[in-house]
Amino acid sequence: MAFFYRDETLQQIGTQILEATWAKFPDLAKTQIALTWIVYDPPVIVNTGGALSPEEFWQYRVRGFSYRGMERIYPASLVKLFYLVAIHEWLETGMISDSPELERAIRDMVVRSSNDATSLVIDMLTGTTSGPELPPGPFETWKQQRNIVNRYYQSLDWEELESINVNQKTWNDGPYGRERAFLGELMENRNMLTTDAVARLMHSIVGGVAVSSERSQQMMKLLKRSLDAAQSSTDDEENQISGFIGESLPANAELWSKAGWTSQVRHDAAYIEIPELQPYLLVLFTEGKTNSKNKEIIPFLSQAFVSSMAELEILRD
Repeated sequence: MAFFYRDETLQQIGTQILEATWAKFPDLAKTQIALTWIVYDPPVIVNTGGALSPEEFWQYRVRGFSYRGMERIYPASLVKLFYLVAIHEWLETGMISDSPELERAIRDMVVRSSNDATSLVIDMLTGTTSGPELPPGPFETWKQQRNIVNRYYQSLDWEELESINVNQKTWNDGPYGRERAFLGELMENRNMLTTDAVARLMHSIVGGVAVSSERSQQMMKLLKRSLDAAQSSTDDEENQISGFIGESLPANAELWSKAGWTSQVRHDAAYIEIPELQPYLLVLFTEGKTNSKNKEIIPFLSQAFVSSMAELEILRD
């Protein structure tokens, strides 16, 4: 069962926002965007510090809207959210041991979106390492080990995760050796996610039921973004706010997010709390070389959803 139900009001608002976005950005094709929007009506069941048990939490179906929410798209660094939850699961169950170096890698993977840090986290998760190409037998064993994170997510039995692939490292220049062979000649084994899948994982983290209440809170601390970072950073890309959802939020908003971008895609996933408004979760994927370089599309969408949340508050009153 899906974790959210499709609401007619949100459907109308979401469709209007998309039409306005296509009018504003004609280079953005209808097949180059996907999104999932979740609204938390009272009583709000997320960011409660783990007040609800997992059994209680999943009994609440929230309302939402998605457009192409189950379309498989290359996620760039949003896949690091899935490695974040998995590494906490491994630590919680004693599959691996904690260390200061692993803690540093987990933090840098999320806060700075470091690909080098992610490489270590994946090595720890899977017991594999990068390197030269392997003979067929050892390579089959290596591939089996590398797919352990996929098997973990399939074991959750969430319908939103049925089509995802999360078995590849993230790169600056690209894979070499056994990593390139594992990716496939046509890159058919690359990481793939959907906005609905990302939304459900974020929903579980902010709901305090990803792995455990304590570990969900640890993840939330890493995902917390300061809206001041956009002004203090000299690198617009690295702060994960400029050109993303956080850019259009009011100064009094609180933001927990993870962005991802390459020369082909530009994505963001965020949980947002704004005083006097209902909390909401927003996952935005955009594709295409032109769109990935356009730092106005996601902030435009974000502003539209902020305005819509204000309209929903008026309707609720």
